[in-house]
Amino acid sequence: MTTHKVAVVTGASSGIGEATARALAAAGYTVYLGARRLDRLRAIAADIGGHALALDVADAASVQSFATALPAHVHVLVNNAGGALGLAPVAEFDEAQWLAMFQSNVLGLARMTRALHGRLLASGDGHVVNIGSIAGFETYSGGAGYTAAKHAVRAISETLRLEWLGQPMRVTEIDPGLVETEFSLVRFAGDAERASKVYADTRPLTAGDIADAVVWATTRPAHVNVDQIVIRPTDQARADKVFRRG
Repeated sequence: MTTHKVAVVTGASSGIGEATARALAAAGYTVYLGARRLDRLRAIAADIGGHALALDVADAASVQSFATALPAHVHVLVNNAGGALGLAPVAEFDEAQWLAMFQSNVLGLARMTRALHGRLLASGDGHVVNIGSIAGFETYSGGAGYTAAKHAVRAISETLRLEWLGQPMRVTEIDPGLVETEFSLVRFAGDAERASKVYADTRPLTAGDIADAVVWATTRPAHVNVDQIVIRPTDQARADKVFRRG
């Protein structure tokens, strides 16, 4: 059981972020939850004894405001905020969608890491967990914008380990495959029917599966760094290779 430690989770109003916040709270962390949907965030925070703070990682001012409301010592930062938009080929890509994906998945992650670096270092056992994707080392048709963003997450994670070598800081990247959350609903602009087809006739991961990995990685001894965890359902071999029943 981990006690008297502080964890920060971005994108915590649903899906992997919510599940991670709940799991870290159950493991004994005091959890600060950040997201744009503040009403939902407050309900989750109240349920787990955490703290809800408005956060838009794509807005530098929002990140700074969020950071100033945190305690002096933060032990864990889970950079979860992000997602995919659209599935157009490169020859037809939507520039606004790509910019939004890079703002949340890449720049947002970097902003949060920069803003909390001092607090993580001051804890004496800082740990940044970046929620990546198998899209960080695979590609698929229509996914160039998202895979490029997640490849960037992998590059940042590896660079942080180099830059923080010798400091009491750990960096873990968790790369899920197919997880049934709001991910596809957001990608397809609220088209529930199209989103449901992504998970039809297969057994995807749950948000809780990823949260379990976060808790496991963050509760290893301070000298142990789990660099990367790749998690797929047994029904998936690659991003675009999924076994479907029926």
